[in-house]
Amino acid sequence: MAFTHMDENGNAVMVDVSEKAVTQRTAVARGVVSMSPGCFAMVRDGRAKKGDVLAVAQVAGIMAAKRTAELIPLCHVLALNKTAVEFTLRPERSEIEAVCTVRCDGRTGVEMEALTGVSVALLTIYDMCKAEDRAMCIREIHLVEKQGGKSGHFIYGQGEDHHDGPVGTDH
Repeated sequence: MAFTHMDENGNAVMVDVSEKAVTQRTAVARGVVSMSPGCFAMVRDGRAKKGDVLAVAQVAGIMAAKRTAELIPLCHVLALNKTAVEFTLRPERSEIEAVCTVRCDGRTGVEMEALTGVSVALLTIYDMCKAEDRAMCIREIHLVEKQGGKSGHFIYGQGEDHHDGPVGTDH
């Protein structure tokens, strides 16, 4: 397969989206961090030495989504209308699910922003808890849903999966 976004010298270039219509674009990404029961209780009960783990991770995820173009080469700089990071605690599994939702009115999608936001939120949880549990596992980071643009509506698990699917999820 040939790389289609190259200049005449074979260098990678940012895709030109100037001819695309401005539409509302939304993307939702999710991921999970699993940890020991003791570490989970520490986060849940707000006893981490570094402070409120979920509050800090939420801000980190939002900041990361806003700065995606600085982290991922060739990503467009986007004016985001909404960026939210939410957590679901699953005590029966000692895990925390993070979901990042991003929205903008633009010419290109916000999938990378949602994926970056959820990734950094989970990495922040790891960073703030690693003294308690270095065996935490971050997994299942994926795009859940995407709306807007020429390619239309995408929902995870509806025909475009390229693997057997995540293990241990409710999807």
